[in-house]
Amino acid sequence: MSSPKNKKICDNILEAIGNTPMVRLNKVIDGITATVYAKVETFNPGNSIKDRMALKMIEDAEKAGLLKPGGTIIEGTSGNTGMGLAIAAIIKGYKCIFTTTDKQSKEKADALRAFGADVIICPTNVDPEDPRSYYSVSSRLVKEVPNSWKANQYDNLSNRQAHYEQTGPEIWDQTDGKITHLLVGAGTGGTIIGTGKFLKEKNPNIKIWGIDTYGSVLKKMHETGILDRNEIYPYVTEGIGEDFVPQNYDFSVIDHFEKVTDKDAAVMTRDICRKEGIWVGNSAGSAIAGLLQMKDKLKPTDVVVVIFHDHGSRYLAKMFNDEWMLKMGYLDKKGMTAADLVTSRKKIQLMTIEKTQPISEALRIISENNYSQLPVTSGDRIVGSLYENLVFNHLLKNPESKTDAIETIMQEAIPFIDSTTPLQELAKMISGDQTAVLVKDFKANENFIITKSDIVEALAR
Repeated sequence: MSSPKNKKICDNILEAIGNTPMVRLNKVIDGITATVYAKVETFNPGNSIKDRMALKMIEDAEKAGLLKPGGTIIEGTSGNTGMGLAIAAIIKGYKCIFTTTDKQSKEKADALRAFGADVIICPTNVDPEDPRSYYSVSSRLVKEVPNSWKANQYDNLSNRQAHYEQTGPEIWDQTDGKITHLLVGAGTGGTIIGTGKFLKEKNPNIKIWGIDTYGSVLKKMHETGILDRNEIYPYVTEGIGEDFVPQNYDFSVIDHFEKVTDKDAAVMTRDICRKEGIWVGNSAGSAIAGLLQMKDKLKPTDVVVVIFHDHGSRYLAKMFNDEWMLKMGYLDKKGMTAADLVTSRKKIQLMTIEKTQPISEALRIISENNYSQLPVTSGDRIVGSLYENLVFNHLLKNPESKTDAIETIMQEAIPFIDSTTPLQELAKMISGDQTAVLVKDFKANENFIITKSDIVEALAR
């Protein structure tokens, strides 16, 4: 790929990839004495850093004979990698089919379709091995679609190689080799490993810090070498975290992982825009929130570079939407919160049932405890839910099914909410078919359930 730094005219849009600007951050890093720069990857044609590795993966596949003229590119993507692949496909004459999850913002899928790609939406809260997951669906399609190639950004080492060849050298050059810390929201591993490897080869004292999210396995895997599936549960933050370890990871490159909550990431995403005038996406908010959590590790002489992966326009319906932020409990409001409700009513500590248990056992627990709903687990993870009416109606129609496993009838998991969600917003959220929400106490590693009756009692006091 070609992207000369001082090229005045590009022969096509692919030559505009790379050489993105470095911008000093000022107001959003309150309390940090070090110099902090943002590597603003929104200046790439697809408005994200993924353009770099998307083109590299395609060009390497062409050289290897894996991607042939007129072929179809298939990939599981949250949107940004798909955008990079779609742009390259237009120039090079390929078709694209992408699978993504229902957690991702609608804008991302719409943007992919605008570039002519077919987009298939898959459920988020299933294991990677589940045939419904966006990983599995993309793998199935590559076997069914003639003359197709799966980019596989997670395990395709061209991903990290792109950043070793491009992003790392750019950062080293732009800081005149003075960088002391690289901070990256970690997902597929390509950016943090490729860039980090190059920088450490230039100066092994450079610290590589990864930003992870609660609900992801990366931090614990880095620290213990154990892939703990009990660490996995649904989270809101987009673009970072994983429920498995992609082959692009070389954990020896990373010095430290810092976890950031969904709320802190969302609030900081908005702050970057309003305080720095840089319109960026969710992972940038996670990165700066994480940096502030680690500010005591920095000295005034340090030079920190933070990767700003993508553009805020992909999050108009989420982080930049006040109604959504209120619904999620991410905007500060006075009054009682979900945490207050949990503290005042210890009886709402969560009772669950394993998905392999018989339906009759769920009926017993619901009846004896007068529950209207019951979360379903797989190990220590919450993977689904049962509602009183669902169980009763099912057994009335199918009395012989009482020995069947609960997983055969369970519904989508009850959503987790932030503990700071105001009581008034909880009242709005728990309505209609949504009769309960879950709250997680990270410090105590306990889960709690809040139901409609809990809200009514609290409002009546």
